[in-house]
Amino acid sequence: MPAPHDPRQNHLLGALPPEEYQHLLPDLELVPMLLGQVLHDSGGKMRHGYFPTTSIVSRLYIMADGASAETAVIGNDGIVGVSLFMGCETSTSQTVVQSAGYAYRLPALLLKAAFDHPGKLQGLLLRYTQSLMTHMAQTAVCNRHHSLEQQFCRCLLLRLDRLPSNELVMTQEQIANMLGVRREGITEAAGHLQKAGLIEYRRGHITVLDRTRLEAKVCECYAVVKKESERLLPERHPEEIGIPGTGSGAMRKIAAGNTTAFRAKPDPYGWHIGQGRQRCANRAFS
Repeated sequence: MPAPHDPRQNHLLGALPPEEYQHLLPDLELVPMLLGQVLHDSGGKMRHGYFPTTSIVSRLYIMADGASAETAVIGNDGIVGVSLFMGCETSTSQTVVQSAGYAYRLPALLLKAAFDHPGKLQGLLLRYTQSLMTHMAQTAVCNRHHSLEQQFCRCLLLRLDRLPSNELVMTQEQIANMLGVRREGITEAAGHLQKAGLIEYRRGHITVLDRTRLEAKVCECYAVVKKESERLLPERHPEEIGIPGTGSGAMRKIAAGNTTAFRAKPDPYGWHIGQGRQRCANRAFS
């Protein structure tokens, strides 16, 4: 039976103190993330930030001739829309859903307001931004210095880290576009890994059969990105890091409608609980 949707499946939201989480919760909107869906286009105005829970988003740079290359992958470890709280509303990159699932989105106006006010969210987002910069820099190094097979292994492992299963839904064409190479090269690399018993590939579905051997085959770039992410960002579920989850007494009170403990205190973000979207609508922000 599928697990119920919970914003705290996203590690950034899950690491927030109860008060901050409760202030954001009414304005977090659960949205489906469809394979191939473009969330932000290069040069386009960003209207929402997205906190993926079960989906994966690829950050791509599109060349003038239509060629593309992936610069980073974003899943339940982070947020899509870093430019919003870094002072911009546009980006030179395109963000595209590479693995279908769900995310919680927050209007840009509210995301910027939450970031600008004192609290743990600002620090979490800044540390995530540093992690993302490491990810992007290491991707550039990898694309220049390592073999296509090693890059392919890195691509698979980074996605496995952000999904609950060992199966990926990706076509060879998608992988080729992400790595900025010809499809024939991906076909050859996937064939080698399948022959070695590391993966099974069929009709756009890749199942990792032996992760340990796949990690032994990948280049150092995967470990660099993973280590930096683990150093900077929380990865444990709220119940494990002292934040009330659905099983705690505090959250049971919230579920029963007793939220006085959280809502009796001043709103640190300057908006009324549950009225964020209305304020955005009033400002022509959709």
